[in-house]
Amino acid sequence: MASTRAPAVAEVLWELKRADKVATYSAVANRAGFSAGAKGRAMLTCMKTIRRDWPHLQWWRAVRDDFTVTAGEHAEELEEWGASTTPEEEDRVAVQVEDEKVMTWEEEGKPATDDEDDGSEEE
Repeated sequence: MASTRAPAVAEVLWELKRADKVATYSAVANRAGFSAGAKGRAMLTCMKTIRRDWPHLQWWRAVRDDFTVTAGEHAEELEEWGASTTPEEEDRVAVQVEDEKVMTWEEEGKPATDDEDDGSEEE
């Protein structure tokens, strides 16, 4: 499944890069049209594929739903970008990001458009 999901996640990561924001695994997966899975496992599989096949993408813009990342490269990339990190567990750090730097979408998985039907009838 990762081979079909990874291109969709890659598109979302490109969107995050253009917006200069980060997003949670669940938000990224929902935007890409699937569930992040238990403890983000589906996203972790996609991220491995993305890092292998599209190394130029800023994979580090996707973080676990609890805003923790693995100590090391992921934390370092986020710090370079401007996030703050605090050691949490032996191999994990908590990431603090300003609210305006966290991507939210109108409706997860669907881009917002001005011409969506709002249920009202025109007369």
